Amino acid sequence: MTNESVNLIKKEKNRNFLIIAAECLVCLALNFLLFTLVSSLGLPLYLDNVGTLLAAILGGYLPGIFVGFMTNIINCATDPNSIYYGFITVLIAVTSSYFAHKGRITIKKPLWLILYILILALIGGGIGTLLPWLLDDVYFDSESFSAILVQAGITNTTAAQLLGNIIMDILDKAITVGIVLIILAVIPPKVKLMLQFSGWMQKKMSDEEKDNMRHIGVRKVSVRTKIMLILIIALIIMGTVATGISFVLFSNATVEQHFKLVDGVTNVMVGIIDGDNVDRWLEEGESSEGYKQTEDMLYTILNSDDDIEFIYVYKILEDGCHVVFDLDIDGVEGYAPGEVVPFDESFAPYIPTLLAGGEIEPLITNDTFGYLLTIYKPIKDSSGNTVCYAAADISMSHIEKYERNFMVGMSSLFLAFFIVIFAVVLWVVEYHILLPVNSMSKCTDSFAFTSNEELDTHVAKLRELGIHTGDEIENLYNAIVKMASDSVSHLEDIRNKNATIKKMQNSLILVLADMVESRDKNTGDHVRKTAAYTKIIMEEMKKKGYYPDVMTDDFIERVVDSAPLHDIGKIKVSDMILNKPGRLTDDEFVKMQSHAYEGSVILEQVIDLVPDSDYLYEAKNLAHYHHEKWNGKGYPEGKAGEDIPLSARIMAVADVFDALVSRRSYKDPFSFEQACDIIREGAGSHFDPLVADAFLSAQDEARRVAESFGELKTGYTEDTHVDDSGKSR
Repeated sequence: MTNESVNLIKKEKNRNFLIIAAECLVCLALNFLLFTLVSSLGLPLYLDNVGTLLAAILGGYLPGIFVGFMTNIINCATDPNSIYYGFITVLIAVTSSYFAHKGRITIKKPLWLILYILILALIGGGIGTLLPWLLDDVYFDSESFSAILVQAGITNTTAAQLLGNIIMDILDKAITVGIVLIILAVIPPKVKLMLQFSGWMQKKMSDEEKDNMRHIGVRKVSVRTKIMLILIIALIIMGTVATGISFVLFSNATVEQHFKLVDGVTNVMVGIIDGDNVDRWLEEGESSEGYKQTEDMLYTILNSDDDIEFIYVYKILEDGCHVVFDLDIDGVEGYAPGEVVPFDESFAPYIPTLLAGGEIEPLITNDTFGYLLTIYKPIKDSSGNTVCYAAADISMSHIEKYERNFMVGMSSLFLAFFIVIFAVVLWVVEYHILLPVNSMSKCTDSFAFTSNEELDTHVAKLRELGIHTGDEIENLYNAIVKMASDSVSHLEDIRNKNATIKKMQNSLILVLADMVESRDKNTGDHVRKTAAYTKIIMEEMKKKGYYPDVMTDDFIERVVDSAPLHDIGKIKVSDMILNKPGRLTDDEFVKMQSHAYEGSVILEQVIDLVPDSDYLYEAKNLAHYHHEKWNGKGYPEGKAGEDIPLSARIMAVADVFDALVSRRSYKDPFSFEQACDIIREGAGSHFDPLVADAFLSAQDEARRVAESFGELKTGYTEDTHVDDSGKSR
């Protein structure tokens, strides 16, 4: 792919980002607009997820998550607790994106649509109800649908509230989905394509191609899975550690804050209680002068903060705590002035100090009056003597509630950020690593080295990927493209050189064969004609399916290339025997027969020098066995049937046919028809019947070859008997 094409892809990507950004802003505005509308009308609906669903369905899971999460972030300006509900909207976005990807958010699939609405309601109404319970922020609205369920017979208010919220959320989500479907119906298909968020770092693929690239098999575990596992483990560890540290810090800060609160309360109490009046107030009680005014000020302190559980003033004596003030709490009457409250067991270590009028450290006790944080401050009279103690309690259950709320809030926030981070990393892994790497892998796997055209096609496909991640992946891609291009160039050079070498090799073979044949004035163009006949025979055998395991293109090429060497052994036979015009004597014929063996010896010596030349092995078979006969009566080894190499059986037909139709010093040429009859008669005795059949089936091709080398005799003549004595040359 050219730089211009890559730049166009990058511009398209930037344009897509701008469109998606605008889409997200519109969807965010839609969430707030519809929520504000139904709120102003007083409807029992939210409709604050319409934009989230649209972004997830049109853009994909990442825009949907962004819109959903940002909706809660913005809501924090008016309701800080909204941040804790972020993971609910994120789950809604992920669910919507999944259903949209599967093509199930459509009125054409009503059952899937109903299931989709129910799942959204379970997330929004179910988890949305459970979260406030965990946050201790639940109240039962007597005018809600849950109250109607209670009146209908559901006695468990918790179950009624959960069920009521889910039912109402089904209504909310059904209307939300309905609005979304209407909006989707009016958006043109081209616009929908523009609103899809992809972030391609290469040439865009179809959904089917992308799915195929995602699921390329690996030997063990894919990079995507490894990264996701590492990310999950890292996020869980970081989230756990961060939440744990935050919890400890929060808990310590909360206790410290409440300690300061109690300390401040008791200091104020010490300041408003006159120690000189304590004994009188113990004797006279509430009717004593100044008692009521002091008690009212203590009530003011008590009501100043909801976290204050109890405030009281005790005089510590050996028989117990003598009540000076003990305020009523939530309708529970406190002890009357002068009453004695026994010491709690956990109080025993501090009694000596209190009896002596000293000051003790803040206490955390869990006794008769509950789990409390308590501070005692001494109240002194005008002489500086401790006459009683001002005390204030804060229930530790309040602190536990704050700690639990903090943990639930942090966990909820962590889940939301976990999904957001996971989604972003998954997107980066998919478009920056997985798809580019798998695309390169798929493209290089399909490389075929059968022809330059196919190689050029594959390199062009590799270039068309246009990977531009701007990182090491892009460097790898560029290196692979360069390597592939260079390889194609080198392979083309090698092929050209091989073609030149092969042409030179064939030329040398023909020159060598001509040198041998030129000694035999009887043969002429014999080596060229026999090579042509073998090719005709083998192509016909391949067409007919004879010997399919052997009859390959490579085999045919080897036999044709090596055919001219079949008579190379004649170089060892004297010219007198080769060119004798008449019939050979028995001794002469034996010497003539030796050319088959001598040819194999010569070629064996060449093979030792060039061991990797396959055609030489075939040439040796041709030279050694082309005079063997199917019935075992040939020479030099007397092999029979399929013990004779197939190439030699093919050459046997080609060699005899050419000898029959060619003029020799010792005979006139046979006609083409007579030669074919002789081949037909020799099938199954002299010749492999399948080879003979293939030749006869392609005799028209053989005729054209014979005609191209000179005048071909046709018709029948007398006295054309073929000598089968074995003395043919």
